[in-house]
Amino acid sequence: MGAARGGDARRVGPNPGRHRRVAGVGADGYPEGMSGLVDIARATVREHEMLEPGAPVLAMVSGGADSVALLRALSSGVLGTLTLGVLHVNHLLRGDAADADASFVEALCAGLGVPCRVVRYDVAGYAREAGLNLEDAGRRVRYRFAEEGLDALCALAGAPMSAGRVGTAHTLDDRIETLLMRIAQGTGAAGLISPPHARGRVVRPLLDCSRADVLEYLGRLDQDWREDATNADTSRLRARVRADLVPLLRAINPRVDEALGRTVRLLGDEDALLDGMARAFAGDFARLAGGDVRFDRARMVTLSRPMMRRVVRVALFESFPEASRLEFEHVEAVCDGMSRDGFARDLPDGLRAFDEYGTLVISRGAAETAPLAPSLLAVPGTVDLPCAGRITARMASPDELTDDPLTALVDADRIVGALTVDSTRPGDRMRPLGMAGSRKLQDVLVDAKVPRRDRAAIPVVRDGERIVWVAGVRMSEEYRIGLGTVRAVLLRWTGPTAGRDD
Repeated sequence: MGAARGGDARRVGPNPGRHRRVAGVGADGYPEGMSGLVDIARATVREHEMLEPGAPVLAMVSGGADSVALLRALSSGVLGTLTLGVLHVNHLLRGDAADADASFVEALCAGLGVPCRVVRYDVAGYAREAGLNLEDAGRRVRYRFAEEGLDALCALAGAPMSAGRVGTAHTLDDRIETLLMRIAQGTGAAGLISPPHARGRVVRPLLDCSRADVLEYLGRLDQDWREDATNADTSRLRARVRADLVPLLRAINPRVDEALGRTVRLLGDEDALLDGMARAFAGDFARLAGGDVRFDRARMVTLSRPMMRRVVRVALFESFPEASRLEFEHVEAVCDGMSRDGFARDLPDGLRAFDEYGTLVISRGAAETAPLAPSLLAVPGTVDLPCAGRITARMASPDELTDDPLTALVDADRIVGALTVDSTRPGDRMRPLGMAGSRKLQDVLVDAKVPRRDRAAIPVVRDGERIVWVAGVRMSEEYRIGLGTVRAVLLRWTGPTAGRDD
């Protein structure tokens, strides 16, 4: 049985959902003891611990041969007893042909008794708005809906979100084509072995199966599928590699698929070893704080350049998994920045890398925070500050002195007006505790290593125009507790910013 030639998304073979029953042949289409797609997929699932018994699995099914084979294998139970659902995304790029794909998948799922959700989404419009190519935009859309669909499937099954898996139908042929494409384009080892068997909640049970295995399996089941004519468009690199380069290599070496498959597996083993080392370094040299990735520059520069690249990639992709457009030059720029004071560089996907007091920070939305609106602070009382927690004030005993930087004990009798809370202002000066003269507040914040973009979110408690306390930084000498202090006010800062880890 073979795929249709010509036309767009033509259906091949018998009606969807039809099973051929032959004496001695099981639901998986194989006589007992015969090797094929099912045996290979079973071994892959076991080796990579992909599917726990009863796990919710959302299969992404386009209607093509690979995804139909995945659906048939999952629904037959040969890969385990699972709670199965299907997602089909219509990208609205191929008109009637795309609608026919969706109808085909719905009919196939109905015949198999598998719940199916079809999503229609304007991928071209999204690509224009986000500045992405169609392939990247489509992938992001599919995986976004897959994550949402899997969450819903887990909730329906009463299973924890971490137990769910998204199943995709990538095969060994996809891996080989990607290897050849990346060699032509240039990449590191991780790019050569993409896609991996599993990443996060995404698993690929057919990744060690060839396309020939897929077609043989579907033929034994008398199962048809859909062909997308755009897959034969050789203006696209993958299609050109499949149509021109792979046949040429097979002519040179009839066993090239086996050889390249072995190469991918060896590279994958070595990459996994190095990746484990990089993750260990990332755990020590990088940390996530407030949605940012922060690298300890002094420790990062002790690494070899190849390991530094890996640590950067591991930390970035764990924190920003959608940052798929980071290329070699971007990672190299970040590595260069590890040894450069004042480094700053914009990266794809709205990320920005910059030096901050010996730390190289990679952040999305690294713009300065908006200033806090002025608020009255009653004693006792509380002021809630948008995105900056809260400031509380209460009467206290002068002996409640504390070393906690998030509290300040001030002499109540030195307060002459109503207390207010706002942000820093241009020209602000204060006399820091323990100092004889005044200093610019900006210099005080620089000495305290408060990042410029965070300074507007630091609450400043004022007595009229005089600064009483810069929360979490310094209080004023003018309000310190002395031997003659009778009454005191305890100020406390709590909230998300107060707990930041700088």
